[in-house]
This record gives sequence, C-alpha cells and structure tokens, in this order.
Amino acid sequence: MKLLFLGDIVGRTARDAIVSDLPALRADLDVDFVIVNGENAAGGFGITAAICEDLFNAGVDVVTLGNHAWDQREALVHIEREPRLIRPVNFPAGTPGRGAGLFETAKGERVLVINAMGRVFMDPLDDPFAAIEREIGACPLGEAADAIIVDFHGEATSEKMAMGHFCDGRASLVVGTHSHVPTADAQILPGGTAYQTDAGMCGDYNSVIGMEKDEPLNRFLSKIPTARFQAASGEATLCGVFVETDASGLARRIEPVRVGGRLKPALPA
Repeated sequence: MKLLFLGDIVGRTARDAIVSDLPALRADLDVDFVIVNGENAAGGFGITAAICEDLFNAGVDVVTLGNHAWDQREALVHIEREPRLIRPVNFPAGTPGRGAGLFETAKGERVLVINAMGRVFMDPLDDPFAAIEREIGACPLGEAADAIIVDFHGEATSEKMAMGHFCDGRASLVVGTHSHVPTADAQILPGGTAYQTDAGMCGDYNSVIGMEKDEPLNRFLSKIPTARFQAASGEATLCGVFVETDASGLARRIEPVRVGGRLKPALPA
C-alpha cells in the first residue's frame, strides 16, 4: 500500500495548495490513502465543516487534529457527524468525536488511523501511550488492519521518538506533527515501522511557524501582545511523508515530501 501523510495545514494559502496540488500528487505517486493534519487550517486556528469538505473533495481520506481542535466551535458538532475527522484519542472521556478510525481504501484495504497528543510541554491529557496501546491491541496490524498510521501531535522530540519505538513493529507509520518544521530523520525503525519526528507544516515558510512574523517577533521582544496572530499568506510548501508498505503492513520505504514554496523540493522517485 502507498500512503501519504501531510503535516499541519496553516491558513488559506496552504488549503489552496492542497486543493490545487493534491489530486495530481496523489495520481503521480499512485497513493492509496491520504491523511492530513488540519488543526490549523482555519486561519491558523482550528477547522470548519466547509474546510473539511474542501479537503475531502481534493482527495484527502482522513483529517487529524491536535491542541487547536476546538478553536472553531462548530468543530465540536461537526466531528460527531463526520467520521473522517478525528481528534487526539487521549482527550478526556466525554470529549466529542473519535480518536481513531478504521477506514477502507478504494481497493478494499483497511487502514487504522490513530491521532494522539503528547504531554511534554503540552496540555495535561490522558496517557497517550496507554491510549495507543488500547487502539492497536483492539485492531492489530496484519489481522484487523492492513496498515496503521499514528499522528502523534507533540512538542518534545524525545516523546515523539519514544512513541515511534513504542509502536515499532506494530504500526506502518508513526509521524509527528505540531512543531511545523520538517525533520530530517525519515527512517524505518528496526521492527519495520516508518518514522519521522515531524512532518512539517503545509504553509508559508517565510513566517514564524506559519504566522506572519511581526506579532511573534514583537511578543518575543517585548512580551506585550499588540495584535492577533495571522496566518502568513505567501506561497505554501506542502510537507509530509510518503510510505510504502509490504504485505505485512510494515514499511519498506519512507520518503520526505516537499512541494512548492520556499523549501527545497523533495518527491519520491
């Protein structure tokens, strides 16, 4: 199976790039399943029903979220109606929506997508390791699922790496989101799980993690907020990872993906 994961979508230019570029990218790479993190899609803060629909129409199969999941209040209702929109599985009991889902490709293959959020330098949530253990245990790779993708939304590289090794041999891909910068450590771990510490964002890299530079700089320099953060509006780079699995559901290939914008392009051969 061929899988494409794209990192945090930040603002309109990133959404527009997904809508314009993903159909051809999906066709060129012969991708079976596409996941994107959409927690910053609405101007950098949350996601709306209309944005979800645009992403699905462009060829996205599942949208994951993170700590900005509820910045747009309509998401609290929409997530109950839309099974392809999932939020971190370790949110407290009673939180709307689902933290994992089993989806089917056009070829009939079963893909388990799990979204979890780290706790280091983040909001205190339930244990993500225990939550992911429950999901993988209930739907094992090679038995109930033909592929398993874990979007681990976290700040600390150490916690993300620990999650990769925790899932090694039991997931097809563990990829980090949230820090909005693509890391250079795409690899297949010893047990066969593809891993990258952060997929990077889909957004304008002439920015401070996707935001127009003036206000973040001001806050670092003066510690006094003077305006709202605004998503940067320059040309977006789409960043993510491409993974190819074998018959067991484990990875035999992982490649970084960078398309458009300011970053050096990277595409699987």
